Amino acid sequence: MPENRIRCISLLRKGGVRPKVIAHCKAVCTCAEEYAKRSDLADRNLVTIGAMLHDIGRGNTHSIGHAQRGADLLREKGFREEIARIVECHTGAGLTADECTLLGLLPRDCMPQTIEEKIVTHSDNLIAGSNRVIIEEEIAAAVNLPRKIRKRMYRLANDVELLTH
Repeated sequence: MPENRIRCISLLRKGGVRPKVIAHCKAVCTCAEEYAKRSDLADRNLVTIGAMLHDIGRGNTHSIGHAQRGADLLREKGFREEIARIVECHTGAGLTADECTLLGLLPRDCMPQTIEEKIVTHSDNLIAGSNRVIIEEEIAAAVNLPRKIRKRMYRLANDVELLTH
């Protein structure tokens, strides 16, 4: 196992992240690395670390706020802002500052912008537990989400597919 992954797993364990969530992070990382390998633009190291740590906030909360909490934890630990942003933006297909406010979160723009943020976010959408799913099934299963969010997930999937081929 690559050194980056080993360090990230250690950090997740120290942060109180459950083994099942760590297995999910590994699966998301494998998926994200596949996309990053197909892109000349993506920083593979950033994708690996961001994917492995995307759910670090789940050591504190399993609410929607886990992404902001995880990003803040990484910032406190001195991680690069690019990694913190991957963690902060990975929920669904991202959240606008207004959507964050409506959800009781800090009003931050949590929309994935960089290719690394988009790859990790999309990869997270493709992994249910530790199993790979197809995006159409995931969107169809998300009937409780507003239509605009489901459309955003579909657009993100298309963006990532186009950027990595």
